This record gives sequence, C-alpha cells and structure tokens, in this order.
Amino acid sequence: MTPEDYFGDEVESLRLFEAVAAAISEIGPATVATSKSQVAFRRRRNFAWVWIPGKYLRREAAPLVLTLGFTTRSDSPRWKEIVEPKPGRFTHHLELYDSGDIDDEVRGWLREAWEAA
Repeated sequence: MTPEDYFGDEVESLRLFEAVAAAISEIGPATVATSKSQVAFRRRRNFAWVWIPGKYLRREAAPLVLTLGFTTRSDSPRWKEIVEPKPGRFTHHLELYDSGDIDDEVRGWLREAWEAA
C-alpha cells in the first residue's frame, strides 16, 4: 500500500502529508511505511505517524493528525492530546489543518523525533 492508496480521495489530507514529508526530508533521510490505519516515517525506528481522524470519528475532525513520540512530556498547548502508553514514553498528537501549521516549532519537534530514532 502506498500513501496515495491510504489517502484515496482525501485530497486535503494528502496535501498535508506531503508537507510533513517535505519537512522531514529537509532534516534527513527517512523511509515511509503505509498501513491501513496510518503512514509512518522511520529511521532506525518509527518516529512520526500521520493519520486521518475522520476515518475513526463520527464528527468533524482535522484533515490530518501528526503523532510524535518523546521521552518527555511537552508543555506546548498546541497538542490535541498527550498520552503515556508506558512509563517514560509520551505520545503527542497534533491536529493539522493547513500547511502553515507545520511551522518552526513543529519542524523542531520533527527534528527532535528524527534524531531520537
């Protein structure tokens, strides 16, 4: 399955995925793995995931969510949700509505996740 298969006719979601992929490519190499539920970016291990919340929610949702994992909890109010699935691992979810949401702060988070992977 390719990212294009995953996004199908979700044009806005695909456009945002491409913006995330471009931001990551500016940091360094990463591979892309697509499943039925998400698209993952990988270095030595996965470090970023994007997915379409509308596939799972019965209400209006952002066109795309960027998920990043860190060993510490970020205090930024931009995160939609932060969970700690296991001690010392924090999963951060950021809703993306347009490519302007991928600003310097988000690029910094992507770099941090990429370097840790």
